[in-house]
Amino acid sequence: MTPAPAAPRGARRRRSWRADALGLLFCALMAFPLYWMLLTAFRPASEIRSDPPHFWTLEPTLENFRRAMASDTFWSSVRASALVGVGTVVVSLLIGVAAAYAVARFSFTGRRAFVLVILSVQMVPLAGLIIPLYLLLSDAGLTDSLVGVVLTYLVFMLPFTVWLLRGFVGGIPVELEEAAMVDGCTRAGAFRRVTLPLLAPGLVATSIYALVQAWNEYVLAYVLLSSNDKQTVSIWLVSFQTSFGTDYGALMAGATLTALPVVVFFMIVQRRVAAGLTVGAVKG
Repeated sequence: MTPAPAAPRGARRRRSWRADALGLLFCALMAFPLYWMLLTAFRPASEIRSDPPHFWTLEPTLENFRRAMASDTFWSSVRASALVGVGTVVVSLLIGVAAAYAVARFSFTGRRAFVLVILSVQMVPLAGLIIPLYLLLSDAGLTDSLVGVVLTYLVFMLPFTVWLLRGFVGGIPVELEEAAMVDGCTRAGAFRRVTLPLLAPGLVATSIYALVQAWNEYVLAYVLLSSNDKQTVSIWLVSFQTSFGTDYGALMAGATLTALPVVVFFMIVQRRVAAGLTVGAVKG
């Protein structure tokens, strides 16, 4: 069969430039809301409501950040969100890794049903569970409690964690664990020395997802928490909307401060992915 003639170099360049331009346009559209948030956060109040709007500022200011951080509930909200986010990530990883390993490595009665339940929980809409969850936590005395919020978030985080890590565990050859056990390791030792380091990418992806969901979640936290000192940052942002109007400068500054911890966490764990893969390969 005669191979098809290659496209002329000029045609390939035109297609490449079109693809690049389309990609740049898409990135600009995605980044514009973030740019506008940062721009509004650094703008003085006189420029925020300017008509027509300006896409830059000549007099950047930190007054919006000072006003946002001077709020009475800022630090208590940060502390509450940190406790809820870290608690959700740690507990979901501890339970999820064990459950995913069991589902991927062992055959037991009800295994398929367990996987089906995991998928079914992911399909249940949040709005349909708010009232049952509130009544259940109220009977247990866990409303207006950060522990109750963490337990509620685990209902949604654990199925995703188990499902995602199950794929990572299944992708690790079982022969590596068997070789470690032949060399004298127990099942737990083989898991800790061989499988767990190779799970680093899955652990990073799961922890990022769990932290972002727990940090940004609003509806459940708003329903379950009533004390000002226990409210999370997502509820704290609503305090800039009052009956007298919305303080857009402080609101955008608060949104920027709220997004920083997740971005910093992502940058930290992203650097450790390659190191975790290298360590796992050497130990395997």
